[in-house]
This record gives sequence, structure tokens and C-alpha cells, in this order.
Amino acid sequence: MHVKFIYDLRLGISVPHIEQEWDHLDEQTKANTLNKWEQIRGAIPDRVKQMENQIQSVHAQLSNEEDFEKSCQLNEEMAELASIINDLWILFRVTPSL
Repeated sequence: MHVKFIYDLRLGISVPHIEQEWDHLDEQTKANTLNKWEQIRGAIPDRVKQMENQIQSVHAQLSNEEDFEKSCQLNEEMAELASIINDLWILFRVTPSL
């Protein structure tokens, strides 16, 4: 198969890795790829919700943190979580077709 789904640890989902141009894939491979992607894509909103819950948890820690360096670390963690959410929504909006 010329399409692999590789688990992205940062995003927490598998993303497609296409080894050749989409237009050069046979119709069955395209259909299988789209089917698998739709299954993964359908789980993205749940993954975003998990990340939002993590942001809320970190924000709660930040609210009670008095150490400046620790506050900076918590802010960086929230920024990274927000970045992941943004990337997930971008992927969610990707809807390739045959």
C-alpha cells in the first residue's frame, strides 16, 4: 500500500503519510484511505475536548502558582496545548475526495 497511517504522539492521532501523489493512487487505495481517515477524523473533536480539559487543569494550577518560573512553564504548556488543538482543527477540516 502506498498510504500509511502513522501515529503522531503530539497530536494523539494517526495521520496519513502518502508515499506518492494522490492522483497516482488507484481508486481502491483512495477509497480505503478516505474511509480510514474519516474514522480518525471523527475522533478529533473528542481529542480536542481532552486537550481543552488539560488546558483547564493547567490554568487552575497557574491560578494558584506563585513561583514565576513555574508560572512561565505552565504558560508554555498551555500554549503548546492550544497549538495542538489548532493543528487538530486544521486536520479536521481536511476532507479529501476521490
